Amino acid sequence: MQIPKQGMKKDAVLEALESYRADDMPWREGRTFGYVFDAGREVEAVAKEAYTRFLSENALDPTVFPSLLRFENEVVAMARAHLGGDDDVVGAFTSGGTESIILAVKTARDFARATRPEVKRPQMILPVTAHAAFHKAAAYLDVEAVLVPVNPDTFRADVEAMRAAITPDTILLVASAPSYAHGVVDPVPELAEVARQHNLLFHVDACIGGFLLPYFKRLGAKFPDFDFSVEGVTSISMDLHKYAYCPKGASVLLHRSGKLRKHQIFACAAWSGYTVVNTTIQSSKSGGPLAAAWAVLNHVGDEGYEAIARGLKGAADTVVAGIQAMPDLRLLGRPDMSLVAFTSESVDPFVLADEMKARGWYIQAQLSQGNSPANIHLSINPSNVPWAEQLLVDLAASVEAARGAPKTDASGLAAMFTSGDVVLNDDTFGAILSMAGIDGVGLPGKMAEINQILDALPAAVRGELLKEYVNRLFVP
Repeated sequence: MQIPKQGMKKDAVLEALESYRADDMPWREGRTFGYVFDAGREVEAVAKEAYTRFLSENALDPTVFPSLLRFENEVVAMARAHLGGDDDVVGAFTSGGTESIILAVKTARDFARATRPEVKRPQMILPVTAHAAFHKAAAYLDVEAVLVPVNPDTFRADVEAMRAAITPDTILLVASAPSYAHGVVDPVPELAEVARQHNLLFHVDACIGGFLLPYFKRLGAKFPDFDFSVEGVTSISMDLHKYAYCPKGASVLLHRSGKLRKHQIFACAAWSGYTVVNTTIQSSKSGGPLAAAWAVLNHVGDEGYEAIARGLKGAADTVVAGIQAMPDLRLLGRPDMSLVAFTSESVDPFVLADEMKARGWYIQAQLSQGNSPANIHLSINPSNVPWAEQLLVDLAASVEAARGAPKTDASGLAAMFTSGDVVLNDDTFGAILSMAGIDGVGLPGKMAEINQILDALPAAVRGELLKEYVNRLFVP
């Protein structure tokens, strides 16, 4: 494909854009449990209007567009108040949870460089349930990720195991509020005390639920405190494009003090162009996401968010009770908010996910890791609330349909990779695709066989296989 010699008319361009949606999931129907966080048409309209009004403004230099500086300071102030921070707490608006997490790890690394020069190979200690973005940060920033098992029943971080993992090279402890996979809040107060005792920075990843959890607490939910009211918490990441329903590209990273945030900032005056100062990874960035976040927070308001949370909590309670009532299904942990994970010993969760997709539901399958078995994950949103009962009806039917389904046996392949007898190359990659029933590299309709193969493989091999697949998928 090339740039057309003659430009297309506006209507033709927009019509072509719409035609590309044909195979996209119909997320507006309320049967998608993940991917899109939808609070309804009115909130979406406000967000789009605000986004487009500031689409062309560039947040590269706060002195050029002071409106964007004001938006950011006010959004950060709202986030700070929401998470129990005092006037010393500062932050930055980022493009998403991954950027917030990378910057939190960068801050810890650079703080250690400034205050602990004896540390040559910095380490951060993660529960195995910590988000994959921490692994990305480790890879990008040359920080070692030390993984610690979690409680096998609650899936919360194991405080004593985290304590035991601390070494002279540890620079950061991490907890989740909640963890994405199981929707449970780690024991933040106890971990904060461990961090204080060892004079370590302590980051709470509240990207998925930090905005919603305070409302669930108001509505009677019980879970550990996780915000800046807990002494020892030094930074928190919280996405606004999830349960605050702002458009994608909206997250905040908050620090206990400006003294810490200073290590997040990048500046360069050692080249022949303009002086560069960045609070985040990006330099040039549209003002659209920031303006839209400001607009949505002000439009929905505290009472509006509490009303949304009330509906979510009711739906989550219904779904949890329904899953617990099905003898073939087992809840993983006890979710603290509207993220639910469940598994089955009698039917394959991956086949179950395909059966639900055949009935018009879009849910996430999660591979096994450590003591967390292969399972199904639900992120419940406002558009899902009216569908909670029907979800359970179709889930029961899908269990019956999945019963006795054949399973791809990849144990031999896994053993060969583990032993080193097989390495990933064009031939083995093609053989694996063939095992999964895939002809060429495309987007398969059913995922059970692929997930069964991935689930049997060692985590490192899974990663290499996925990189190879995506490397071939994104080819013009």
